[in-house]
Amino acid sequence: MKQWYETLFENYANSYEKESFTKGTIGECDFIEKELGHNKEVNILDIGCGTGRHAIELSKRGYHVMGVDLSISMLQKARKNAKKQHVQVTFEKHDARRLPFTSEFDVVLMICEGAFSLMETDEMNYKILANASKALKPKNGKFIFTTLNGLFPLFHSIKDFINSENKTGIAEYTVNNFDLMTFRDHHVITVVDDTGQKKELQCNERYYVPSEVTWMLKSLGFKTINIFAAKLGAFSRNDPLTTEDYEMLVIAEK
Repeated sequence: MKQWYETLFENYANSYEKESFTKGTIGECDFIEKELGHNKEVNILDIGCGTGRHAIELSKRGYHVMGVDLSISMLQKARKNAKKQHVQVTFEKHDARRLPFTSEFDVVLMICEGAFSLMETDEMNYKILANASKALKPKNGKFIFTTLNGLFPLFHSIKDFINSENKTGIAEYTVNNFDLMTFRDHHVITVVDDTGQKKELQCNERYYVPSEVTWMLKSLGFKTINIFAAKLGAFSRNDPLTTEDYEMLVIAEK
């Protein structure tokens, strides 16, 4: 049986690129470049690359990037986008829970809930972090990712946030039920895919608090872990995470 995130991203590449949360690519890549010290020699893995927006932009700037995703249609769109923009990027189909890479990359990216936090069990989510860690070189490897901030629903209504002007997009969200025992948000999402088919999906996303993320990453051998607010298109180490931030930006180093 397919999970909601697998069904969602079938024939959804064009609609995905219209979503508001995809519009911060340039600023996010500016931040990533700064974190990499503008070192064009590093090898980068982009987990949950989607239609390739970060991988392609970084490749245009001279970086070596491989993008992986579970969705064939998203990868097909990513390859078309790369060809259209005249850049060489390797895109491969992989499940983030079963990545084949060991000590191959200097940097791993996982931006905009690229796989992590979407999985149906905490064990699966942890496995994604473990595979990201395994893919990194053991010395000076850097992991940059964003994930849902569990502090937000403790202080706010998720439904109010989704319905605010700041969260406009293609998909419609209804029937929110945040479980304080599991920190999982159960909601219904209605989308119309690129073929015109309307889909109503029962979604289940995991929110994490900073202490959980820190503990998991420490258990995987990361020595330095910093967590900030993830502001669309404007990632910065100068933005401390607060209860007002829907997502957190995590930078972990070996």
